Amino acid sequence: MLGGSAFLILPVLFFVPLRYEGLVAAITFFLAYLLNYPHFAHSYQIFYRNFGRKVRGEGYDRGLQVRYILAGIVVPLLMGAFFAYGAMAANARLLGNAANAMFFFVGWHYVKQGYGMLMVDAVLKRRFFTDLDKKILLVNSYAVWLFAWLQTNTAVSEGNYYGLQYYTFATPAWVNAIALSIAAASTAVTAVMLINRWSRNGGGLPYNGIVAYAASLYLWILIVRINPLWLLVVPALHSLQYLAVVWRYQSNVERDGPDAESIPRSRILAILGRVYRVRVLEFVSAGLLLGGLGFWLIPTVLTALVPYDEQILGSSLFFFIVLIFINVHHYFLDNVMWRRGNPEVSKYLFR
Repeated sequence: MLGGSAFLILPVLFFVPLRYEGLVAAITFFLAYLLNYPHFAHSYQIFYRNFGRKVRGEGYDRGLQVRYILAGIVVPLLMGAFFAYGAMAANARLLGNAANAMFFFVGWHYVKQGYGMLMVDAVLKRRFFTDLDKKILLVNSYAVWLFAWLQTNTAVSEGNYYGLQYYTFATPAWVNAIALSIAAASTAVTAVMLINRWSRNGGGLPYNGIVAYAASLYLWILIVRINPLWLLVVPALHSLQYLAVVWRYQSNVERDGPDAESIPRSRILAILGRVYRVRVLEFVSAGLLLGGLGFWLIPTVLTALVPYDEQILGSSLFFFIVLIFINVHHYFLDNVMWRRGNPEVSKYLFR
């Protein structure tokens, strides 16, 4: 779940003829409902739980309180205003730039999540990294991500995303060359650091975390574009990685309840065992429901009720807006929730 499946699935897909792209797309469409949508929904469920207390700073330091306000209130209001203006002005180019911004933030989010998985596994396995080691891992994450993103902007070109055109911009060849050199150098330094850490730990490393880190940076970001089928499957693999941590976190939250170990009164629910398991199932079910509402029902209703210039903006404007809004906002939410100084993370994630 943390990323190892990518090393098995992606090589197989590389040899699948492209004529099966429709079948793979259909499967990933199903996985979107099963994995992608809940993974986005869970971030909202966790972030906005007891949100009033977080805004007031009860139990949170001042810096984290400000981050919750910015990510939970300011960012969605600004994005809402941006999309509202773009839609009312029928400015397809302005809205199209949001697609490129989404790819920017999604890549950043992928590598940050990979790094986070490595840190979590290191703590759980008691295989700690030094501050210098962490800086090397982070620098490598950003270097690989930035080079991969620049590679998608090597020339001015036009693409289509949910019926709207989006644009890439030309970056000078020397900038890409520098980015490649930094990414290659940082990868080499990271490899040397891991070998040294392996030696000092007597042959022990947080291997699951390293697999998650490597999959996120290199398979899902750096080389994913070499095969169209990979682009279809990787979001589901990323979501699976996220769900592994979120479900663990939520399970520990529910175990902390006063009646967590009691048996449900309902005979049907009693099949699941303890009360905390029922509540985890409720959390997962709510994520499935919210994901369907956010990505399907809400944009469908808006498309039917809100008039706009379909000749300029296409027939799927609200699907375009919702998808980009949630993808970008998800980055900001996670950047606050999973910070090391968050008391809830310290309490429930590392049990």
